[in-house]
Amino acid sequence: MEAAIPAVIFLAFILMLSIFLGFELISKVPSTLHTPLMSGSNAISGITLVGALLTSGSGEDQLSIILGTLAVAFATINVVGGYMVTNRMLAMFKKKDQVKK
Repeated sequence: MEAAIPAVIFLAFILMLSIFLGFELISKVPSTLHTPLMSGSNAISGITLVGALLTSGSGEDQLSIILGTLAVAFATINVVGGYMVTNRMLAMFKKKDQVKK
């Protein structure tokens, strides 16, 4: 039990460091690069969806099936929402006469 406390502190430190680093990196990205970055993150979410499908289909025990199913649902929402945002952002770069067609 005593060894678990330093591990929790270490993991909390890593979480705080990743939040800070992510915020700093994203705030420095110019707006013209947000669409390609969004497409890249959608690809990563697609990989997450494949992993979630494998987890939910493993059938080891009830808890892994439930957590895998939740992971599939959340990853699907993330992928679909990401592509919707990317599509909307790309529509902003089209000329007015192309949008009406």
